[in-house]
Amino acid sequence: MTYNRQPSGILRALCRATVGLLILSLLLLPQAAQIAQAAPVPPSIHAQAAAVIDVTSERLIFHVKGDEQLPIASLTKIMTAIVAIEHGKLSDIVKVGKNAYAKEGSSIYLHLGEEMSLENMLYGLMLRSGNDAASAIAEHVGGSEEGFVHLMNEKARMLGLANTQFQNPHGLDAKGHYSSANDLAKLTAYALKNPHFKEIVRTPDKTAPNPNDPWDYKWLNKNKMLRFYEGADGVKTGYTKIAKRCLVSSASRGGQQLVVVTLNDGDDWNDHRKLLDFGFANYPLATIIKEGQQIQGGLVTGAAFQYALAPEEVGHVEKRLKLKESRTASFGYRGEIAITLNEQLIGSVPLYEQKNYQPGADRRGEQGGSALVTMGGGHGALGSGIWPSSLQKVLRSLLLGA
Repeated sequence: MTYNRQPSGILRALCRATVGLLILSLLLLPQAAQIAQAAPVPPSIHAQAAAVIDVTSERLIFHVKGDEQLPIASLTKIMTAIVAIEHGKLSDIVKVGKNAYAKEGSSIYLHLGEEMSLENMLYGLMLRSGNDAASAIAEHVGGSEEGFVHLMNEKARMLGLANTQFQNPHGLDAKGHYSSANDLAKLTAYALKNPHFKEIVRTPDKTAPNPNDPWDYKWLNKNKMLRFYEGADGVKTGYTKIAKRCLVSSASRGGQQLVVVTLNDGDDWNDHRKLLDFGFANYPLATIIKEGQQIQGGLVTGAAFQYALAPEEVGHVEKRLKLKESRTASFGYRGEIAITLNEQLIGSVPLYEQKNYQPGADRRGEQGGSALVTMGGGHGALGSGIWPSSLQKVLRSLLLGA
């Protein structure tokens, strides 16, 4: 009996296809492993809405129902404090009027006509959540409570807080008075960059002169996170019957500061501990560009750039050079480095001629006639440099017949 042999050309083609599929699998293995490495899983919490933000980069690293408009109780006073600091003078003397005196809810028990420095009143506002202090501050800084609320809403608009609206400076329940977890996170990250605000909210207790009694005021911060969590350094508690338990906390570790917001959370102290641990463990602050870093062509970076990144995200950060034509450059400004994560812009750093660079001076000129150049390479491409040249030749021979 005679058997027909398979043509050698077909056999070679089948072998080549089989080997090709094997090699292709090997080529895709790093990408498959990267996809399989899932994003960090946040802890289970009890809040109706929550958010976690990195203060330096202002990156929202976690949120659940973050844009839902909800009552926020005395978390309102975060905005009250930063507006008062920016529009008033800490040395100003604030006089307690009829509207502020005996205000319902939490109080520092100011007397009618009592006078106190704006700075001390801000401590009473943020440590003891004094509603009387909130109204007194508002009338002093804004001319009236209504005028101050206008300043609060203008600040919200300037900060891009689209889900925030204020009706009063203290946070007592009112129709049309609301914010969201994401907005409060962004607001707090902004406020913590003000040294006066940062110092006030991190203070565990405060003594202030009392003109009405033989003893001084003594205010213990209601924020138990300052005693409950290592590295805690702010920010504000809140509660009303409608808003329920609300809390904004902050903590610093290893040069990174995080803020956690929870709204309507019956177990907020424990949830904040878990969320802070989650943020520090999974989204450390990474330095992507250093200030004064030299770039080819006699250029230097005019600022540093840091961003909270999960480990699996590091390989997806790209830096792209955008240069101005030299004839249009001003003050030595030559363009910028745009930083993207997963092709989404997350920030930029100005570039200057090294001879004209002044540390701390960001004097960007008009951007025009710029060219975009990718500074980083891709991953896993054949011939990208991750494979030895001898192996590349073998792959080409097998796959392409070359």
